[in-house]
Amino acid sequence: QVQLVESGGGLVQPGGSLRLSCAASGFSFSSYAMNWYRQAPGKERELVAGISPTGGSTNYADSMKGRFTISRDNAKNTVYLQMNSLKPEDTAVYYCYAARGLGYWGKGTLVTVSS
Repeated sequence: QVQLVESGGGLVQPGGSLRLSCAASGFSFSSYAMNWYRQAPGKERELVAGISPTGGSTNYADSMKGRFTISRDNAKNTVYLQMNSLKPEDTAVYYCYAARGLGYWGKGTLVTVSS
């Protein structure tokens, strides 16, 4: 029943932009803080950004500040990650995570930044 489905990943050149989406269903989306995490090959999963249940507050990892923007549309049960000025080191699988109680993970979408 619970689903988090990421989309929008793909291949992009350095300096380019992508917008990731995560469509949620099967739970009370507006009651959950939402987060984006990423995991590069051979690396541990790291927090990218987070947003409070109603979108009133956000937080970002230092390396993403000024380049990435997290937002949500509770009417559409969707959280977004706008990624600008992408760098090769941003290459990773990006996951959305619903942060409340047990929590829920999506399956991820691959972002590859390469020329």
